[in-house]
Amino acid sequence: MWLLLIKGGLCMTSIKTTSKKPLLEELIFGALSQLQMLKYNDRSIRRYQSTWRRLIKFSKKHNFKNKLSEKLILEFLSYHDIKPELPTYMYKDWRRHAEFSLKILWNYARFGYFERLMTTLNKLNIPPIMLRILHEYKKYCEEKRHLSSDTVSEYARQIGLFLDFLGKRNITTFDKIQAVDLSDFVYSLSRFSQKTIASTVSYVRLFTKFLFFRNKLKTDLSQALPSIYVPRHGNIPSVWDRELVMQLLNAVDRGSPRGKRDYAILLLACRLGLRMSDIRLLTLDHINWETETISIIQVKTKNPLCLPLTNEVGNALIDYIQFVRPVTNCREVFLRLKPPFIPFSNHALYAIISYWREMAGIKFKSRQRKGLQSLRHSLATYLLEDNTPFAVIADILGHTSINTTMIYAKTSVEILRQVALSIKEVGHDN
Repeated sequence: MWLLLIKGGLCMTSIKTTSKKPLLEELIFGALSQLQMLKYNDRSIRRYQSTWRRLIKFSKKHNFKNKLSEKLILEFLSYHDIKPELPTYMYKDWRRHAEFSLKILWNYARFGYFERLMTTLNKLNIPPIMLRILHEYKKYCEEKRHLSSDTVSEYARQIGLFLDFLGKRNITTFDKIQAVDLSDFVYSLSRFSQKTIASTVSYVRLFTKFLFFRNKLKTDLSQALPSIYVPRHGNIPSVWDRELVMQLLNAVDRGSPRGKRDYAILLLACRLGLRMSDIRLLTLDHINWETETISIIQVKTKNPLCLPLTNEVGNALIDYIQFVRPVTNCREVFLRLKPPFIPFSNHALYAIISYWREMAGIKFKSRQRKGLQSLRHSLATYLLEDNTPFAVIADILGHTSINTTMIYAKTSVEILRQVALSIKEVGHDN
């Protein structure tokens, strides 16, 4: 038996295991060494140690013979009232990180290693032949599927995890891949969320189809990958209180070059609801000062979007472009203020909101997303609370389907109550 940690919970499926297992303490010593090799900081290592020490103590007290097993993990979680179906922020002590600590310990026992949550492609150890085919697949995605460079890069990174996994198994050519390698790879993703696992499996499935049609695989192994079900719009979007948005904007030093630039970026997110990718790739050509509009082709949907340039947003853009923006041939609006004067990455944009959020001393009542996307979600919710029609909100946000816009009703109890009353009234009419 083994643990398949797909839904963030513990699900059983059978598999053959070796009769000789290392002692729990030996496993933990090896896992700690792996953490150090991956350059985890001391605070993170202490967090893992906190759970693993308790596991050793529990194992000895309940006669588990100092061996790691699924029964040990399940009883340990139950004993400490750790419920995998609950969000981790419900726990305020060491239990918040306990389940994930057990996941990577089980992965280490299974495969002899584990990886960081975020790994860039250039840090993966991909066999040369596979790396060459991966570059061919990237070119195929860009030229034939017309995917954006950001999307293709994410495809390559996720597929790179799979190729790195194969390399660690001494599989250096595609013809040596077997179905069990695919299922074991999916199992090794237990450190990720269900949504991330579903995305990775989807990317790898498309890649294996590509390999099959290019005669790199003898059989279509895409069928060996499981289907990971993720409820559509299952999560409630993160929303800022209106007062916190004002607190964030008021904290920006609009007299400094950085403040002028960042203030314009934040306004595009919280006033116009632009996605982070659209803000990053916004060019001077997208701004029409005569008609006072911003017209773009959305990165995500490839659909056109035209938004009014309000006085607040327009003045902030003028203040930045006229007095701060470096003189350069780059057409992107937002650039770094120190050489080289180049456009931002998505990570850098997240760092901008993180900086001003910290300067504003903003504290949220509960755990939630805090990036530019959450400001977009907040705008949608405010518009709903102000009785703006769903169709209008869909146009503002550039949604291709009004069903996507409907998810924002989840964030407002009052809106949900009104929807429920409307349904009830319809029922009485029938």
